[in-house]
Amino acid sequence: MRGTSSLPFRHARLSPFSVGARCGRCAPPRLGSETPHATRSRPTGFPATARSAGLDIAATILQRRPRFDARYLMGKGKLSELVVQALQKGVDMLVFDAELSPSQVRSITNFSELKVIDRTQLILDLFAQRARSREGKLQVEMAQVKYLLPRLVGKGDALSRLMGGIGGRGPGESKLETDRRRLRERLHRLQQDLSRIRDERRERRQPRRRQNLPILSIIGYTNAGKSTLFNALTHAAVLAEDRLFATLDPTSRRLRFPREREVIITDTVGFIKNLPKNLLEAFKATLEELEDADLLIHVVDLSNPRFLEQMAAVDDILKSLDLQDKPVLMVFNKKDLVDPSLTALHCRLHHGVAISAVDEATLPPLIHRLEAEVEHVLDRRQTGRPEIEPDFQDAAGE
Repeated sequence: MRGTSSLPFRHARLSPFSVGARCGRCAPPRLGSETPHATRSRPTGFPATARSAGLDIAATILQRRPRFDARYLMGKGKLSELVVQALQKGVDMLVFDAELSPSQVRSITNFSELKVIDRTQLILDLFAQRARSREGKLQVEMAQVKYLLPRLVGKGDALSRLMGGIGGRGPGESKLETDRRRLRERLHRLQQDLSRIRDERRERRQPRRRQNLPILSIIGYTNAGKSTLFNALTHAAVLAEDRLFATLDPTSRRLRFPREREVIITDTVGFIKNLPKNLLEAFKATLEELEDADLLIHVVDLSNPRFLEQMAAVDDILKSLDLQDKPVLMVFNKKDLVDPSLTALHCRLHHGVAISAVDEATLPPLIHRLEAEVEHVLDRRQTGRPEIEPDFQDAAGE
């Protein structure tokens, strides 16, 4: 049996994007000639998400439209072209970089006779693959149940093609036999379990508050190097891999600065553009760790051609969590892979620090800056003064 495949397309203005791929780990993913960054050695954006989920991308299709088609999302003519290309390439899955309604999934599936998944389902599957702890699995399962509930209206071929393989992991493989009542009951139990976990997290955070230690939280777009930096600073052994969402569970360690100042530093789940709302809600217990943070360390992969978009995506998620007023230190990672002039420019523009997390020799400027920021936090605690941006020179690690 051949591995599952998918064919991508994209609305440039409205941001849907479908990826053509075969699902398999043996063959490297390859993008069609229409993909904007096909010539790059590392896929970015939605193709990278598809690749991380195990898809072997066969082709991409881009379409510009003033508005979505209510039935097929894209135009019927372009969809016909997509189906022909899928048949020519032996593809049996279509992945759309947009959230499809249940009726759109059914319409596209019936028209193409291919398995159809959308961006949300792909990301949910990716999270299901990465979840290791009980808490992480519960959070992903709750998001998948919420996603599935409104899609149980019809039990035809469209839904049957949602099951199994990419996009089918999580709350069970027999979704067709699971009715709304049982799903709601399961959702209720998941919410109760996660509520207990949230209470346990609050209890575990109480000693921190009593000790009054400053809390630093590392945030950033997925695969920016957050866990690698966390390990470099704390000598921990958190999983750090070159793939999306390698870390789903927050980890905290004590960190002692050279001036004998102690802080707590936390590694958190990575962000992604247009993070599905169900996932954001499901991971609320995890993201609550950020509420106690005195300083957010925003790690940016400066070598990624879309790092500005990723920075904006992280800012948007912080706003959705009402954390936009938290003090943030910008840390530009992988400076060894980019032009030094680009590094210096963005450090100057964003009052940031440039490092290479895999090279400890580049970390002293960051440690010095963190010490200064912590002193600023403690001073603000004592005086009760509002946040004022400290006057730092850029630290490009020259």
